[in-house]
Amino acid sequence: MIFIENELGATFSADLLEHAAQLVLDFSGVPDADLTIALVDDARIQGLNRDFLGHDAPTDVLSFPADEPDPETGRRYLGDIVISLARAVEQSQERGHALEAEMQLLVVHGVLHLLGHDHADPAEKERMWTAQAGLLERLGISPNIVHE
Repeated sequence: MIFIENELGATFSADLLEHAAQLVLDFSGVPDADLTIALVDDARIQGLNRDFLGHDAPTDVLSFPADEPDPETGRRYLGDIVISLARAVEQSQERGHALEAEMQLLVVHGVLHLLGHDHADPAEKERMWTAQAGLLERLGISPNIVHE
């Protein structure tokens, strides 16, 4: 199950985010895993980025892997994805594509991180970007929207 926490009360299609996350899970062979996607403001994501990663600045998406069984259901809980809605709006406007496409990109990116993908070194980045591009194409989104 994919849980959506919309701290901002933003009018946004939860189905769109759930679909993107589920596509990544299905593609990765873990269709029955659970995760949470939280939509937050810049101040909240900056605090998380500072407290957990030592970067005192807002960012677009953070992933917090858990990969443990849910004590209530026994289902695999992958972790949490936190998305700054303000960053998503800004990035979609800067790059000239729809906010929905940017949000799906951030969800795909975040779920890939929960599943162990990273982009810390060139080989890891190439694997992650290739997986991400294929998933975006399956969602009908050009992989050219990806930003560094």
